[in-house]
Amino acid sequence: MMSVDTCRLFRAEFPALADRASALRRMVTGHLREWRLGALVDSAVLATNELFANAVEHGSSGPADTVTITVSLQNRGHELRVEVADGSPVVPRIREAAPTAESGRGLAIVDGLAGDWGTEPPDPGRVGKKVWFTLPLESVESLS
Repeated sequence: MMSVDTCRLFRAEFPALADRASALRRMVTGHLREWRLGALVDSAVLATNELFANAVEHGSSGPADTVTITVSLQNRGHELRVEVADGSPVVPRIREAAPTAESGRGLAIVDGLAGDWGTEPPDPGRVGKKVWFTLPLESVESLS
């Protein structure tokens, strides 16, 4: 089992615009590499990107909306948790996408990558919801 500093957290707010996804991916990648969790980068970035895309597509009502991303170590440093908060109270659900559909697979991808995922109410004083996922650090065999 790895020994990882458990005081790791970053939070960033992005405009709810699809063109901000690349900045989000770079930020998550940079923090995970800085935290010596490079082995989690691919799964964490893909799942975070899917949740961000869902928040922009389904959780945003206008160009002034924002999406808040929080990445932290939880469970005494045994898992990575990523939360994506948006202003919509509508809870997402996994759909079955047609084989030729160009969308509709985001939560299925998150479900396949994550150790666990779910939704919870927004932070106090905020509206909307948080969609989160975890990745266990025990599955990481080597640090990058």
